Amino acid sequence: MKFIPRSITRRRFLSGCFGAVAGAGLWTRFIEPWWFKIAHQTVPLGLGGEPLRLLQFTDMHADPMPLDFLRKTFRAGLALKPDLICLTGDFITRKYDRWDEYASVLSELPVVAPTFAILGNHDGGKWAYRPGFHDGYADTSHVRTMLDTARIPLLHNRRERLALRRHEIDLVGLGDWWADAMNPKAAFSGWKREPGVPTILLSHNPDTKDRLLPFPWDVMLSGHTHGGQLSLPFIGEPFAPIRDKRFVRGLYRWEDRWLHISAGVGALHTARFNCRPEVSLLTLT
Repeated sequence: MKFIPRSITRRRFLSGCFGAVAGAGLWTRFIEPWWFKIAHQTVPLGLGGEPLRLLQFTDMHADPMPLDFLRKTFRAGLALKPDLICLTGDFITRKYDRWDEYASVLSELPVVAPTFAILGNHDGGKWAYRPGFHDGYADTSHVRTMLDTARIPLLHNRRERLALRRHEIDLVGLGDWWADAMNPKAAFSGWKREPGVPTILLSHNPDTKDRLLPFPWDVMLSGHTHGGQLSLPFIGEPFAPIRDKRFVRGLYRWEDRWLHISAGVGALHTARFNCRPEVSLLTLT
């Protein structure tokens, strides 16, 4: 018997398209934002000896992201036994009021490893969206108090010298560029770089890299992009809030330095497509 293919009617075609769009919408909203992964990268810094394990969390965006989900991602990272934990901003999205509960969740981190934080462009309760065109940080006192309660130092345009597994590391944290709070001159003043001591720089927005090129650092850890959040086939990441779309997520070699942009744990509007949330583990060698 000869097989004769059935023609696709207009109604059947439109029904299929509607089903595909509906399925993609459900995936984007209800599945992928909660399907986090552990993203491993190795960063050669010439340490020698035993490598260091650095855990990066970024863009938690509590409310809309529930604290139970954030706790789950934190504990997955802590199970990796890091030597150092860096939080690169955007703890909240806009207004927030569960500060004591949030501090309790965060307080689990420094129990396992030294933990340091910087602020992102959302952490004042208003969205600082570009330099000179915003309300600044608005009020960061709530986030600062929360971090203090959780015993997590805030590196706001300053440096810390760390001793980890017989290695010395300079850790420098900056204020957010979009909030006009970034002051690298203050952060890098008053100390000299020592041979054999690598400098890790925390800067929320990866677009700051060009402005920070005159300063001595080896690897910059950023977030802000959410990895693009919606990564579209054949198009890329059109909604990533950065100018230089070459650096959206992952590890990059740039100007003889390293850039690491984490896709982050949370997301705006709890939507992700082809861009899973991630807990970032960097092995420094």
